Amino acid sequence: MSSEPAPLGPVLGDAEFDFIRHVVGENAGIVLGPNKRQLVQGRLARRLRELGLPSYEAYCAHVRESGPEELVGLINALTTNVTSFFRENHHFEALASYMIPEAMKRNQVSRRLRIWSAGCSSGEEPYCIAMVATEALPAGVRWDTKILATDIDSDMIAYGQRGVYPVDRLSSVPAERLRRCFRKGIGANAGHALVQPDIARLITFRTLNLMQNWPMSGPFDVIFCRNVMIYFDQATRERIVSRFASLLAPGGYLCLGHSESIHAGSAPFRLVGKTIYRKQGNEALKN
Repeated sequence: MSSEPAPLGPVLGDAEFDFIRHVVGENAGIVLGPNKRQLVQGRLARRLRELGLPSYEAYCAHVRESGPEELVGLINALTTNVTSFFRENHHFEALASYMIPEAMKRNQVSRRLRIWSAGCSSGEEPYCIAMVATEALPAGVRWDTKILATDIDSDMIAYGQRGVYPVDRLSSVPAERLRRCFRKGIGANAGHALVQPDIARLITFRTLNLMQNWPMSGPFDVIFCRNVMIYFDQATRERIVSRFASLLAPGGYLCLGHSESIHAGSAPFRLVGKTIYRKQGNEALKN
């Protein structure tokens, strides 16, 4: 008789794991290697309990029958949302020191500034962009400033839209920005900080799957897409970078995550800083 303990809860079998890998790969571009089986089983165990399903076989049947509705639940369960305020701060320093000033020069007639946070998770990144933008733009001069914040995880989009964060998540926000951009929560929001309306109004949150159609037309002055493409295979990364390029203004910038890169010589981008790429073009070459 075996002395090994019986597994706790349902076990993700080969067929079910392969099905889930295929579904998330086709619909979200997420690549799940064979070594991710335990991660997938752990992430989906809660989903099984929520749905009252006895096995992963039953869950896969539910995904097939439910279609797009459960696909959202599946992707939400498997995506990792690790972020913080002013994470990889060199990007925000560059945004203030030369990205926004160059955009102001380029757009001095239209007074239009457009920035996209692609893969915004729970909203810290776009709020940081908004804080920096309000500081970098000239006081008393009206600029049409809009920040688009998108993520595949609908739960994270809802969280970001609220603009309410536990105070211990704000330790990386400089004191002056903290005073200017947040207000102390009271009542049900005690122990939390609320984003000030003048910061929040700059941001539009939307659920978006980068593998599907993009409804925006651009041009954007800056695109942040940090620690998102690590989940994709090389061909998918190249397609997405090409789509980013088509939406960036000449001279605009693409910021990637610390472990991401674009192949040297990939047109039309040139590496200009740590994981910072500039779109080349006639206008860019004049600056």
